[in-house]
Amino acid sequence: MGKFKNKIQRFFYGRYGGDTLNNVLLGVYLFIVLAYFIGSLFIPPAAVKVKLIVSLLYYVLTITLFLLIFYRMLSRNVIKRRRENDRFCGFFRLRKNKIRDRKTHVYRKCPNCRAVLRLPRAKGKHHVVCPRCKHRFEVKG
Repeated sequence: MGKFKNKIQRFFYGRYGGDTLNNVLLGVYLFIVLAYFIGSLFIPPAAVKVKLIVSLLYYVLTITLFLLIFYRMLSRNVIKRRRENDRFCGFFRLRKNKIRDRKTHVYRKCPNCRAVLRLPRAKGKHHVVCPRCKHRFEVKG
């Protein structure tokens, strides 16, 4: 048993493992599986073509998600997987911050480098300097 455990540990050494994006993909996978089984109860037996198309779509989608989840978990390219997860989490973090700061701040994109800037809410036109590219542009409050 010790040899087998050692081989498994060596295999998983340096692998990426699970993260937030994998958890969401797994949740989507489980939702699709449940929706298929619940939905298949309501498809009448006479609709053979519909049932065939739905089941084909189900199998393609679930196999693709399953392979994507395991590819990400077993990947050795940790930097690339971390960037994917950061992009995914950053998208939702920005939405959450926009809702939280809606009374005190506005979010604008720099027209030059497309960076999202968090600016204090103020009336009228103001000049803003982007901290990333130093481009100066005008913002309406």
